Amino acid sequence: MNRLTIVTGLSGSGKSVALHTLEDEGFYCIDNLPSSMVHDLLDKVLTTKVKMFEKLAIGIDMRGEHNTPDDFLDVLKKLHARSDLQTDVLFLDTSRRTLSTRFSETRRRHPLSSNGVPLITAIDKEIALLASVKDEADLVIDTSLLNLHQLRDIISTDVLGKSSTGLALIFQSFGFKHGQPTSTDFMFDVRCLPNPYWEPSLREFTGRDEPIIDFLGEQKSVRDMFSDIQGFVERWLPQFEGENRAYLTVSIGCTGGRHRSVYLSEMLAAHFSAQRENVSLRHREIS
Repeated sequence: MNRLTIVTGLSGSGKSVALHTLEDEGFYCIDNLPSSMVHDLLDKVLTTKVKMFEKLAIGIDMRGEHNTPDDFLDVLKKLHARSDLQTDVLFLDTSRRTLSTRFSETRRRHPLSSNGVPLITAIDKEIALLASVKDEADLVIDTSLLNLHQLRDIISTDVLGKSSTGLALIFQSFGFKHGQPTSTDFMFDVRCLPNPYWEPSLREFTGRDEPIIDFLGEQKSVRDMFSDIQGFVERWLPQFEGENRAYLTVSIGCTGGRHRSVYLSEMLAAHFSAQRENVSLRHREIS
């Protein structure tokens, strides 16, 4: 089955980086295509049976005159109904504060800031405009705290690591002191667990290193937390698969995002990888 990844999102959120990453990994990429032309394009390229078109990525900007969110959602509904295509929508999101900083630093003009519209007003307008599209996305990536290399890594693990069929299960660790991830389905706070940071000999390590693994593995509360999260995900995963979800993201947070959350995310990813395909892992603070 051919695969189509639609890349969309807010201006300044990194859509071009996402498309370039997919292109580097063998996707045939087309940017700024009106949504009304998607089906005509697919009908032409898919009938050629050319291998280069087996993986397609299309960048769609819905701020154009003929690309309203309603138009896009109608096109998306028809795409999901096609039996010859597996369609995923990747939405790149960013906080309004980060977007304001990015546009100010680069001196770029926001596409909706013409005619004297202030930058922050233009950003808020676009956020409201694309809210319904974001709700329908299969995967939302918040790029507020990501640099270019981190964004490319996430796309590689989450999007490229997903096979053409089946739900992709993503585990990510993070630190609450750096901000909560907005792109998640379930979030677990593990700050109640013993913290290796307060052991001077352990502070420099991460949850992927043997000293931390040994320390946390000896804690009953850590083992209980792992068991509870594992059981929760196993209990509800079939329900999400039954809804034909493409991605499910489980975020594990501790204070700094280097020890407890990393350890538990590693353990959970290893457990579920032994049972199923399409399991990926990322560590926001130590990538």
